[in-house]
Parts: sequence; C-alpha cells; structure tokens
Amino acid sequence: QQQQPQQQQQPQQRGSCAARLRAINSSLDETDPETPEQVGDLKEVAAWVGAATLFGLGIGATMGSNAAEEYFAGYLLEQSLSVDNLFVFVLVFDYFQVPLKSQQRVLSYGIGGAMVMRAVMIVAGYEAIENYKPILLVFAGILIFSSYKLITSDEEEDEDMSENAIVKFCSGLFAVSPDYDGDKFFTLVEGVKTATPLLLCLCVIEVSDVVFAVDSIPAVFGVTKDPFIVYSSNIFAILGLRSLYAFVATLVAELEYLQTAVAAVLGFVGVKMVADFGGLHVSTEASLAVVVGMLGAGVALSLVKKDDDGGETE
Repeated sequence: QQQQPQQQQQPQQRGSCAARLRAINSSLDETDPETPEQVGDLKEVAAWVGAATLFGLGIGATMGSNAAEEYFAGYLLEQSLSVDNLFVFVLVFDYFQVPLKSQQRVLSYGIGGAMVMRAVMIVAGYEAIENYKPILLVFAGILIFSSYKLITSDEEEDEDMSENAIVKFCSGLFAVSPDYDGDKFFTLVEGVKTATPLLLCLCVIEVSDVVFAVDSIPAVFGVTKDPFIVYSSNIFAILGLRSLYAFVATLVAELEYLQTAVAAVLGFVGVKMVADFGGLHVSTEASLAVVVGMLGAGVALSLVKKDDDGGETE
C-alpha cells in the first residue's frame, strides 16, 4: 500500500496565502540558520528582469514597437500571475515539509517541465484560435471567472491539503516512501526503487502549473495572437521564478492588495477579449497602461496599508 509523508499542517487556499506565508517565514527565521540565504536574491531577480527587458527591446528593434508593447504587456501579465502562483508553491513546500536546499531543485525541474507544457498549450491555443475564433469567448470566460473567484475567495477558509484534488491525483500515480532521502527523487525501500516525497511534491507543482496556465495563457492571448510573443513572454517570466520564489516568500506576502490587483487585471483582459470579438478594439498601448496601473496601484495601496498598520502598533 502506498505510504504518504506524514503531514500535520493544513495550509489555506490562495485567498489567505499572505497570512500563511508570514507565519511560515516567521517560523523559518526562528528555527533555520539557512533562511538568510533564502531571502530573495535581488541581484538575480534584477538580472532576469533585465534580460527580459533587453529581449523586449530586441523585439522592438526587429519586429516593431507594437510587437514590443505586446511582449511587455504579456510579460507583465505572466509575471503578476506567477507571483500569485508562487504563493501556492510556498504552501505546497510547507505542507510536504520540503527541506530548504531541496526546494530550489524542485523549482528548477518544475520550471523545465513548465517550459515544455506551456509550449504545447500555446501551440494548441493558437491553433484553436486560428481555426475557431469563438474560442476567444471561452478564454474570456475563464479569465472573468478566475477574476471573480480571486476577489470573492474567503480568506478564512481552510483546506486540508490531503484532500486537495491535485495532491490526491499525484499521490495515486506512484508509491511514495515515508521519508526524504536528501534531494533525491527516488530511494530504495526494502530493496525496491521508490519515489520520495520530493518527487510527489514536484508532481504536484507540475500539475498545478498546468492548472495555472489555464489562466495565464488565455490572458496573454488577450493582448496578442502572435504565438512567438506569447511563448517568449511566458518563458522569460517562468525563467525568473527560481530567483523570484525567495523574494516572494519573504516580501510579497506583505502586499495585501496584490491579489486584488491581479484579479482586476484578469477581469480587464477578459472583458477586452469580449470587446475585441465584438469589434471594439482596445489598443496595446491602452492595455499595457491599464495592466501597469492596476498592478502598481495594488502594490502602492499595500505599502500604504502596511505603513499605516505599522504606525498603529507603535
């Protein structure tokens, strides 16, 4: 019979991720001497953002300013959605009690798998749009529904991760040893090669990313139909996830209104897709301005709220 890693924690859903992350970070800071090394490497984050920016400038030089605007709009969309998704990844690592040194290994493999799966999904999405235009309305519906779910999510609602559909699906794929074996994905149990909880965690991350892509890929198709720009903006956002993860885990948990801003962006893009289908075109410049404005407002309001809360406690 398959053995599951022993877990006592019941992490919350995305709506209460920020509070849960603060608790996780506080615990790590007090108990794990390696935590300072995990505080976001801002230089690495800046390097990936810089590389994405240079690529966008290259698109502008070779394909024109409109293509560059589409790329940057897609990149910002994917990056903002990735930040929200990383909240969930942190909770998955916490649930499986993944050692800090092994988390980066899981992220690296997860990013590689995500790059392949995104390519498949983007090609499928492009072919669907080219052959059946009304599929855009389906994409728009997905985005608007996702926006609604994010805004109305109950921050007090708890979820037993052992009952999570993705965890249950992955748990049924293979037998899992009760204990970790360093950063190995397989170990020997009574002479039989068996998956470790680390592989189960990787499987959950990979399947979760496919689910997340159901939001993010239609969102980018909402600003451009060029599959090269859709894929390149996705890939540059994904490539920065490994370094962004530590940054998110320590700082972004404090951005209380970021999730609301992401929900507003999803809703805007969904409505834009409906309008485009009906013949009312929203320019790429306007779309980029709205996306930047919404995300910037979410961050700014969060920082103001944090300062106000800090002043009240002093």
